Amino acid sequence: MPKAEKNIAQSPMEELWVDKDFCIITYKNEGSQIEVLEKEIDSSFIQFHFCLKGESKFIFNEGRYALGLHSENSILLYNPQRDLPLHLQVEPNSWIVSLLISIKQFHSLFSKEANYITFLSEENRHKKYYKDGMISPSMAIVLNQIINFNLHDSIKDIYLKGKAYELLGLYFNKTEDANIEQCPFLVDETNVQKIRKAKDIIIHRMAEPPGLQELADEIDLSLKKLKDGFKQLYGDSVYSFLFDYKMEVARKMLESGDNNVNEVGLKIGYSTASHFIAAFKKKYGITPKKYIVSKS
Repeated sequence: MPKAEKNIAQSPMEELWVDKDFCIITYKNEGSQIEVLEKEIDSSFIQFHFCLKGESKFIFNEGRYALGLHSENSILLYNPQRDLPLHLQVEPNSWIVSLLISIKQFHSLFSKEANYITFLSEENRHKKYYKDGMISPSMAIVLNQIINFNLHDSIKDIYLKGKAYELLGLYFNKTEDANIEQCPFLVDETNVQKIRKAKDIIIHRMAEPPGLQELADEIDLSLKKLKDGFKQLYGDSVYSFLFDYKMEVARKMLESGDNNVNEVGLKIGYSTASHFIAAFKKKYGITPKKYIVSKS
């Protein structure tokens, strides 16, 4: 079992043991500062880490080695010969979901697939293992359901337990890259790709974003599916997501010192400085000028 938790982050970390040797951790950094999450994890556990949005960085060997975890990507870590404590630097506006499962529990779930899952093969089972990759559309849906559910506490545990096992199944799903006609998530995956395109569109055109109906037409999706799907995939409405993104861009521009307050506001789509100042203060509780002073 992982050792006692040491969590020095500001934002709440949710930890749920769905089984004796199987844990889900969800973590959101909704602040404006990098936050650090630390947790002791012993060598008997396989670690699956998923970054839904934002950026994070794993720090190993007391800072001598770093490993980035980027938006919509995952990392699998396993080393049976030494503990791999979690030391994660989480950037602002980043969401992380982690699964920790003992190798014993994992073997009981996937013993029949040992030839398919590389590190379960007899020759590799005692070796360290690392794998990174993209989060598939079907996995993204489950991850967002894990981190953004709204259920009564009485069914929370069983709901998350089911989602955790579903996520593992999708992670090792042979048909993810197979012929699309064989994929049981065809409808969901098609829509998810369109919604990801919508996200890219509003980010690239954040100074003059399209209206919702125009955006829906551009990605060839109904307005309802765009709104519902975007909320499911990114945990927020289209324009609320865009607002948070613009404020994060503005914050980084102000910190760089290359642009003044008026220039920053114009670049992210505010026609007047007063509107930008009000928006920035709404997000961070401080005016842009005071924020610059606090960082100098």
